[in-house]
Amino acid sequence: MNVYDFTVTTADGKEQPLDAYQGKVMLIVNTASKCGFTPQYTGLQELQKKFSEKGFTVLGFPCNQFGHQEPGTNEEIQEFCKMTYDVTFPVFGKIDVNGSEAHPLYKYLKQAVPGILNSEAIKWNFTKFLVDQKGKVVQRYAPQTTPDSIADDIEKLIGSNA
Repeated sequence: MNVYDFTVTTADGKEQPLDAYQGKVMLIVNTASKCGFTPQYTGLQELQKKFSEKGFTVLGFPCNQFGHQEPGTNEEIQEFCKMTYDVTFPVFGKIDVNGSEAHPLYKYLKQAVPGILNSEAIKWNFTKFLVDQKGKVVQRYAPQTTPDSIADDIEKLIGSNA
């Protein structure tokens, strides 16, 4: 099993199999528009610009489970990301990342790379999962880990396929 076995829903309600990203390095992030970490959208977009032509993409998954910091509709979230941060990477439909309603992708990510003390739970917005070109989850980053500090890890994965 790997990330390519999952299908997610786009912001406009269409099913999107993740095998569409096969061969790419991915950074999968649960996002929110009204969080102290929301300015990380800038860094995520910079990673997208820097590495997209080398086979990399950020995948954003809005989530309203942490302090109700993503209250908007999918349409409002898309507009916020585009207008405020000029986001060009895919931001999918709003999902749950914890609990019984957690999206199957997130259940898989949390099991593949547990957090501190082997806790599977996502602790807050902007938890990040780095996935290699074969769909294997290789690293989990805490919300406070800035996107620019992940650039070397992305570069190494991209380089390992060059």
